[in-house]
Amino acid sequence: MNTPGVDGLDEVVRVLRQWQHDGAPMQLHPGDLGWYWRFGAETTAGALRTWGRDGEILALGLLDGPGLLRLAIAPDAGHDEELARRMVADVTQPERGVLPQGSVCIEARYDGVFRDLLLVDGWKLDEPWTPLRRDLAEPVEDCGVRIEAIGPEQAHVRADVQRAAFDGSTFTDERWHAMATGSPYAEARCLVAYDGHGVAVAGTTVWSAGPGRPGLLEPMGVHREHRGHGYGTAITVAAAAALGDMGSSSAIVCAESANAGAVATYRSAGFEQLPDVRDLRRRSG
Repeated sequence: MNTPGVDGLDEVVRVLRQWQHDGAPMQLHPGDLGWYWRFGAETTAGALRTWGRDGEILALGLLDGPGLLRLAIAPDAGHDEELARRMVADVTQPERGVLPQGSVCIEARYDGVFRDLLLVDGWKLDEPWTPLRRDLAEPVEDCGVRIEAIGPEQAHVRADVQRAAFDGSTFTDERWHAMATGSPYAEARCLVAYDGHGVAVAGTTVWSAGPGRPGLLEPMGVHREHRGHGYGTAITVAAAAALGDMGSSSAIVCAESANAGAVATYRSAGFEQLPDVRDLRRRSG
């Protein structure tokens, strides 16, 4: 296990891009790292853990808040028992510097030895999440509202919409600029939807993993004062169109299954609902 420095971040992003392909379980995406980059490069590097052998990265995790580890693994490494056992030892022993004691959660949405070992060790299935996917082989229809791609001069617009869409959001202009310095943002776009009066009503960021690979929506939100008018569906359609323009093979997103409104919004934007997935949780005590 290793914690990369700032100078190792671009290599981590490069490797993670290579792991993305259609038909794979929805796991950590370069866009997840790109969105986390709003806290700065040093914080992002400090939140990463990689596992490798002979100089090759085989798995990586993002400590996305207290007690949550989000994982991705190389396509051919899911049944590598030596790797899985080492990862289990690292994530279950607090002195290894990954997860603390008490109740913690691991997002490991791929089948394989690692999940099996944690379940045998007493970890339980957590609340379900719903992956959704839209194929981008065909052109995406017009979304029906005005959409603008946000550059540095409009960062405050994107930040304002984000805070108005998510209670407790701490997104600011400064964090937008920090996010935009990260290598994942070289293949990303921030979009804002406007109503007929020119008011910003919804926002999202889309992240490409490169041509021919799935692109991610993370996050998408509608201003709390403008909900119920179809703006969530509209900007989601626009997000899919933007990813198609960047060469993505599909657009993907994962919503809490309990958030029926979010799932319905993505479905109305032409996304296919895939079978629910569950993270793993270790309860305190």
